[in-house]
Amino acid sequence: MFAETLEAVQSSPSKRTIYVRFVVAALAVMILFKTFRFGRWSAWQGQELSDFDAFYIVARQIWHGQLDLAYRFETLIKLQQAFTGSTSFMPWTYPPQFDLLVAPFALLPAGIAYLLFVTATLTAYLLTLRVIAGKDFAHVLVVMFPALAITVGCGQNGFLTGTLISIVCLNVERRQLIAGLALGAMVIKPHLAIAAGVYMLATRRWMALATATSVVLASSLVCTLVFGWQIWAAWLGSIRESAIFLEHGFYPMFRMISAYAALGRAGVPPNFAFWAQAAFASFALFGIVLAVWLGKARKMSPAFALGVTAMVSVMISPYAYDYDLPMVGIGLALLLPDLAHVANSRERSALYGLILLAGAYGMLQSGRLAAQFGSEADLSDKFAPAVGGFAMMVLLALLLRLLWRATQPAPLLPHAAQAAE
Repeated sequence: MFAETLEAVQSSPSKRTIYVRFVVAALAVMILFKTFRFGRWSAWQGQELSDFDAFYIVARQIWHGQLDLAYRFETLIKLQQAFTGSTSFMPWTYPPQFDLLVAPFALLPAGIAYLLFVTATLTAYLLTLRVIAGKDFAHVLVVMFPALAITVGCGQNGFLTGTLISIVCLNVERRQLIAGLALGAMVIKPHLAIAAGVYMLATRRWMALATATSVVLASSLVCTLVFGWQIWAAWLGSIRESAIFLEHGFYPMFRMISAYAALGRAGVPPNFAFWAQAAFASFALFGIVLAVWLGKARKMSPAFALGVTAMVSVMISPYAYDYDLPMVGIGLALLLPDLAHVANSRERSALYGLILLAGAYGMLQSGRLAAQFGSEADLSDKFAPAVGGFAMMVLLALLLRLLWRATQPAPLLPHAAQAAE
């Protein structure tokens, strides 16, 4: 079975070491290659627009005192075209707190900035993942490799958000202050922090919630002092415009992992897809509450509830991409110690396969479309189903099945049944 094959990765210390070294070496080679690409040096020079390019362009606008132009789509597209020469476009809808984070990038050449950002965030992610996964570290790395590779390839912040969620999970039980600081820092991508916030409410972690709220308010005040109050109006305006872009499918939706993208690409009208996403998110949040209840009833470990929380964090918003999947790796690491007891071999095979599919599909589809239409083509208008979204939908159904099964009373053994008679 597929599950046993993957789980054999951790059968001995020597095997675990080999697989860890292979994955880390492969990621290091990719980072080196992409450093040349983002630096646009020598034969690696390219014109296609990638996520880290968008970070770098916004960073330059901050130092020019024109950050508001990044939140206006009609001006941002001109800035991006001038920087890359590409006709592709990436809207900017990040909160001002993330603007502060990317601002130092403009002080360095683009390639060096990419190298430092991805190396630092990947290292932090791997270190925290190793603490959580323990002996399962190699196993998690193998399952998550496609997602890690796509995050390295586009220079996104999935390692950063994965690290923050892992810090939340590591500290929520005994060090709520640290967990709250990490949760508050998730203001850079607030839609990915909803699940963790619900977990805090369900477990009554008031100190963590209060700390997270304080971080959000304090960082918002700093942003207002640095950028001026008008930055909030600009940010809200970009969100409204991005909703229109999403409704009309102007994003590369085949790389999205949301139910909205999956159904929208399948031909479902946007309004119906939106309500389906709302229902999907509701089931995901219900899964967190159910997992917490099972933990309190001692039918599952508290780590399992945290694992469910980390996994469903990417299932709440319609705007979720394959580069957000490193958070799922944190969830998998938390689930693994109990998974063999609550899931049979087929269910574990399905879980691993769905995560691999969600991580690999966008990368493979991007390669196919680039080969067919050219690397500089705008792929947002090229049809391709959002298979990653369907994978996440099935993954949630599987998690809910495991949780629901745990609520049922254990069947009596034959001799126990006879005694009861």
